[in-house]
Amino acid sequence: MEHLNALSPLDGRYREKTANLRPFFSEGAFFTYRARVEIEYLIAFLRQTDIQKLNKQMEGELRSLAELSEADLVRVKAIEAETRHDVKALEYFLREQIADTALHPYIHFGLTSEDTNNIAYALMISDALSAVILPALNKLSDNLGEIADRYQAAPMLARTHGQPASPTTFGKEMRVFQARLVRKLDLLTAHRLGAKLNGATGNYSALAAAFPAFDWVAFSEQFIRSFNQNRQTQLVPTARTTQIEPRDALAELFDLIKGVNTILLDLCGDMWRYISDGWLAQKVVDGEVGSSTMPHKVNPIHIENAEGNLGLANALLEFFSRKLPISRLQRDLSGSTVLRSIGAAFGHCLLAYHSVSAGLARVALDEAACLAALDAHPEVVTEAIQVILKREGLSDAYERLLDLSRGKPLTRVNLEEFIGELELNENVKQELLAIPPRSYIGLADRLD
Repeated sequence: MEHLNALSPLDGRYREKTANLRPFFSEGAFFTYRARVEIEYLIAFLRQTDIQKLNKQMEGELRSLAELSEADLVRVKAIEAETRHDVKALEYFLREQIADTALHPYIHFGLTSEDTNNIAYALMISDALSAVILPALNKLSDNLGEIADRYQAAPMLARTHGQPASPTTFGKEMRVFQARLVRKLDLLTAHRLGAKLNGATGNYSALAAAFPAFDWVAFSEQFIRSFNQNRQTQLVPTARTTQIEPRDALAELFDLIKGVNTILLDLCGDMWRYISDGWLAQKVVDGEVGSSTMPHKVNPIHIENAEGNLGLANALLEFFSRKLPISRLQRDLSGSTVLRSIGAAFGHCLLAYHSVSAGLARVALDEAACLAALDAHPEVVTEAIQVILKREGLSDAYERLLDLSRGKPLTRVNLEEFIGELELNENVKQELLAIPPRSYIGLADRLD
């Protein structure tokens, strides 16, 4: 019943499909990531001062405090119910854990909430990308590559403006989508997320007041970079900020993911049309039905599910990239509640990526149907004929083919009669006659 009563389908109907994102974007995960930042800051701060020396065992014990259990999270939320401030609640909780030591005054020392939050979000997003999103996209890219290989030489009628056009191959068209996706994946993998640790208005004010001789700028940069070991999506220090990290790099990341999703929306539209035209056959699954009233239906449900979730994700991502870099004066709170929905956007992305992969796995090219469609449109070879005629010196070649074919039904017999009446060398006529639609694919079968 918990799943049935969930407000969001991400935590209800699609709970199992989005489970891999919970360790990164749930409320509990957010507290845990912030606890890790607080403890790592405490350790780094103590290493640079003479307050108390830490050995490896002590550092390990401190780090264990940041791995919040369910009971720990319940306690943090109980404190938050009193403080009405989540970061302060976490600070008080961590102080409770080391209350019998001399360290508890230095939890969250000189920081503002955004120092903790922005680094935590950067780490959450970085980990989610590496562990969940990028692997799902790489799998999808591999699926497209396998289909492209399988059907690289399979001829198919092309359409431009929705009208029959020079033939292509199904494999080459899938290779186009794979190449576009790979380019975006390269950009995603190379992207860097900004992070800051510099106090309430970005000036290190409290920190510098407490320890004026300490190089807080160098410490901040070193601390942020310390999270980058074995991390695919790296963090880079943002030197000049207000109370919040400006989130420009975050907005750029969302735009990159939105670009990935736009490519997949394009793919889904084409796949849907190929299925509708009968060029792609869908596998029938035992026990599955496609309609509550029409028994014959086999619907492209995975492709359509992907389209819907890609659209939802892009709507959120577009809003994030437009909203989050804007904050009144040195900081307002309106972005805070928006950041909490990043997991929802990633959830819709993940659902879509799984659905596209599932949709691709359930279709096979009906090569006979594709050949029949090509044979039904002999006019698509008029492009080749008019170019060869130009090669042979006929300056009005295009116009002749225009009169013959534009807006008129054209049969293979019509083409053969047209070629037969041309005043050309017999070898050239044979060359023209040897261009049936199903073999007029240029270099499509060799483009990898």
